[in-house]
Amino acid sequence: MLSSEKLQKILAKRGLGSRREIERWIAAGRITVDGHTAKLGDRADDNANIQIDGKPIKPAAVNNTEVLIYHKPEGEVCTRHDPEGRPTVFDRLPSPSCGRWVMVGRLDYNTSGLLLFTNNGELANQLMHPKFHLRRVYAVRVYGTVDAAVLLRLQNNVSLEDGDAHFDTLEFMGGEGRNQWYQVSISIGKNRIVRRLWESQNIQVNRLRRISFGNIILPRSLLAGQSRLLTAHEIKSLY
Repeated sequence: MLSSEKLQKILAKRGLGSRREIERWIAAGRITVDGHTAKLGDRADDNANIQIDGKPIKPAAVNNTEVLIYHKPEGEVCTRHDPEGRPTVFDRLPSPSCGRWVMVGRLDYNTSGLLLFTNNGELANQLMHPKFHLRRVYAVRVYGTVDAAVLLRLQNNVSLEDGDAHFDTLEFMGGEGRNQWYQVSISIGKNRIVRRLWESQNIQVNRLRRISFGNIILPRSLLAGQSRLLTAHEIKSLY
């Protein structure tokens, strides 16, 4: 007897998109399984005839997972299409061998640094899932008076509108006067969380760059706007 999995998980593994994105397609009635319109919660197996917008979906090849590291510059938006016509992070990416790139998390328009993409939507889902607490490290330049009390509060829980948060680590990296550089790490993925934590202490962030995600570090040799595929060993380390 063939084992079955939730439809969004099957299609995510085939590189069609993230689970959340596919759930929206199911809710919109765009997906059929063996000729029947799919519903949220439906399951299928590898032999099922799955179609999106009337087009059959082929199973992904075995061991086809690719992961791309991209050095995002400031001034690009983390979306496939921007209604304002601004550059997007997808504009300069090479095509994957199969499927399409799924973005792992996102960075603000004015934030630069490490972004990961994969054609395995299930892997993307795992990397973004809160239960795994993958640590992100950022270099941040702030403007304002940063004293010992501020640093202590930022490493304890700060009350924000969507719950408490704190930096896992916080290290002074240099600077003079009211412009100073810090390296911070955090393992929660709330929207604009690094900026919001500093702003909660009346400190302005004027430069922000992500330098690592989990155990993947932004290479110094990878310039803004450039990308490269991870090696098989690097991909294995992500799992």
